[in-house]
Amino acid sequence: MIYDIKIVGGGSAGWMAAATLKKLFPNRSITIIESPNVPTVGVGESTIGQINQWLNLLGIEDKDFMKACDATYKLSIRFDNFYKQNSGSFHYPFGEPDFNGNLNEGNDWYFKKFLNPETPNYDYADCMYSQMALVNQYKISDKKIEGLDGYDFKKNVAYHFDATKFGIWLRDNYCVPKGVVHLKNDVERVITNEDGIEKVYLDDGTILTADLWVDCTGFQSMLLGKALHEPFNDYSDILPNNKAWACKMTYRPSLALKTQMVPYTQCEAIENGWVWTIPLTSRIGTGYVYSDKHITDEQALNEFRAALARKTLVNLKTGKVEKAYHLSTIMDRTSNPELCKNITMRIGKHKRVWVKNVVAIGLSAGFIEPLESNGLYTVHEFLVGLSRALNRGMQISQWDKDVFNADCNQKFDTFAQFVSLHYALSHRDDTKYWRDVTTRKYSKEVEELKLSMIKGFSYASASKNINYKFYDVFGGLPCVATGMNYFPTDPIAIKHQTYNDVNDYKKDWEPYIKNLEVKRDKWNRIASECPDMYDYLINEIYDGVNPMIEEEEKYHKENNFVGGQRLVNWEDELNLPNVIAPKGDIEEIKKKYPKFKIKENDS
Repeated sequence: MIYDIKIVGGGSAGWMAAATLKKLFPNRSITIIESPNVPTVGVGESTIGQINQWLNLLGIEDKDFMKACDATYKLSIRFDNFYKQNSGSFHYPFGEPDFNGNLNEGNDWYFKKFLNPETPNYDYADCMYSQMALVNQYKISDKKIEGLDGYDFKKNVAYHFDATKFGIWLRDNYCVPKGVVHLKNDVERVITNEDGIEKVYLDDGTILTADLWVDCTGFQSMLLGKALHEPFNDYSDILPNNKAWACKMTYRPSLALKTQMVPYTQCEAIENGWVWTIPLTSRIGTGYVYSDKHITDEQALNEFRAALARKTLVNLKTGKVEKAYHLSTIMDRTSNPELCKNITMRIGKHKRVWVKNVVAIGLSAGFIEPLESNGLYTVHEFLVGLSRALNRGMQISQWDKDVFNADCNQKFDTFAQFVSLHYALSHRDDTKYWRDVTTRKYSKEVEELKLSMIKGFSYASASKNINYKFYDVFGGLPCVATGMNYFPTDPIAIKHQTYNDVNDYKKDWEPYIKNLEVKRDKWNRIASECPDMYDYLINEIYDGVNPMIEEEEKYHKENNFVGGQRLVNWEDELNLPNVIAPKGDIEEIKKKYPKFKIKENDS
């Protein structure tokens, strides 16, 4: 009988679990044991659109939590240079394509690309998803917009937020007021028996029992992994990355703020992995995801610094391209262990998520990697699945557990497959890392995963070669595929299908292609009338206060900055073998810091 439920571990996963269970089962006893000494991972700052379903289930509105969590809106994920080095960008927007009642429109773009090869790959999302008109102009709207029929604020909009603060908000404003018992203790010892966890001893001598234990202890997986020894299956064969540097950067108020606080997560492929950029209101969350099989942590940190130094923005007031970050700010914040942390990621999943009287939620169950922002997605989706099982009654059968585990495995496998496509479809060969991930064998794993939620990339590939189109125009696959120059309709297919009479084909498809361009231009005109996301956030969520400028000014004042440059002697504070700087700064640094070895290159 499951009445007494205890959650071990706080953070965003633990408090999301407590909130869900207390909301849906108010008459059951819900207790959370949160260690005051275990730091949270703190990189879960990006969500996908499905989180709105969970928020709606709990009755939480965006305006309830956003201000407390430094939150901004997110409409898309942008990928830079994943196909090839300097290959440009493409987007994966949330929601569904905006068709005029004709699903064949999903394939019209491929004929556009065939007939006009100079068409950039990012144009696919621009022509298929009306909300890309908002993304490209840094816009947002909380209302139904006539003419942007594919845009639904309640379904398509996700969030960037401080995950640690989100957990705290749930604790103070939702869980504890609703009756969740909060114990601030370390777990000293776990006793097991044939039924799972028998007892848990806390550091103050308290002995706890429960009908169901929820493991939210992160990568350490204290209950499921360590206590019950449930086998862990890693994804290292198809997902190469296992380390990350995570850093908190500041905005530059002198630049147009709306071009810094963008309505999307940016993922930029660089030498040995990729760099994320997530705009919150008080800061910019950024980091470098990489594999320690290819570079050391120190090498990765220097590559990360160089990537930040290369990053530029267009000043909308002057039209000039400027540095996104000053070199001194980069060096200062990436050298501060409180602001820049190195994280070891456990990539894979436990064979089963629910074993005996223990169910794992969050990182304790498994993790794919940060690309495509799946971390918090598995938290709320697994909680919904758990709640459905508990809703059947107080008694839980083995069948309930088996069905739950099968569903969780499928979700993990689906995401692992989908994320692996970003590497499998790449043609980058500029480093050993990229040659490794683009030449390894994915076919066996893809075949094993073909019965997953998205039916598998193997199905899509077969459809591409047999039918000259993808099996499904919905979902992220066409967006990622087209961004990677992987098109079902191509010159060879057309020539084969039309007996080389391409002129007739061109005549037939030109009206449909023209319709795509008309739709895109119409969406852009409509979106231009919507408010900038930055202005909307300040006016509607943050009560007219500009938190990012306040944070920037505070940081500069506390750290002796003038004009964006730090006025301290780096040699007194840093012990670095070199300084990575934009080319224009090299001569100045040579004069100022002769001890440093300056190595010049094209970047």
